[in-house]
Amino acid sequence: MTTLIALEHLRKVYGSGETQVVALDDISLAIDHGEFVAVMGPSGSGKSTAMNIIGCLDTPTAGTYRFDGREVTTLDRDARALLRRGQIGFVFQGFNLLKRTTALENVELPLVYRGVARAERRRLARDALAKVGLEGREGHSQAELSGGQQQRVAIARAIVTAPALLLADEPTGNLDSERSRDIMTLLAGLNRDAGITIVMVTHEPDMAAFARRRVRFLDGRILADERLAS
Repeated sequence: MTTLIALEHLRKVYGSGETQVVALDDISLAIDHGEFVAVMGPSGSGKSTAMNIIGCLDTPTAGTYRFDGREVTTLDRDARALLRRGQIGFVFQGFNLLKRTTALENVELPLVYRGVARAERRRLARDALAKVGLEGREGHSQAELSGGQQQRVAIARAIVTAPALLLADEPTGNLDSERSRDIMTLLAGLNRDAGITIVMVTHEPDMAAFARRRVRFLDGRILADERLAS
């Protein structure tokens, strides 16, 4: 497999002087195409900062970040935004659906920003909803969907643009244990069958067990990086 994400000697510092906080302290990490990686660590360990940099939402103070061979750290804000919209899908703990729109319209949204024609984006959105098991629910609003179904809509919205990378930030944090397992089974299936690279932040060992690799952060450094047997 080829490398999708390459972080080399990455450092991120917030503030200065007595208020300075070192969020990332010289970390290096490579993630290949097709991997499913769980990122773990206590609050303040640096895992969220690393995810924000990988997702082109933040920039490092020092070090380099390459995405699929492309140097990201030298890109300006607009170029990072284009990379983010074109290559990275996001799933959050809070679903972040638009309340007064249907499941189909929520999934269409990234395609609207891309200027995709209405008929084509409808087709792509329907296909994405079918992939997450919501065929027949296209016309349902957020209020008509369970928490697990809402997260499935959010995942469909994240994959409708066929991203190379899916970043999931505590995707089961608002769900009960049964729905959490359903969502993790779905993510594992998308990784296995569609080849989508997934990097997921979680504090739950049961959810991390669905990934094939676990990276643990502590005090801005990578404490452990273990690959699990297939």
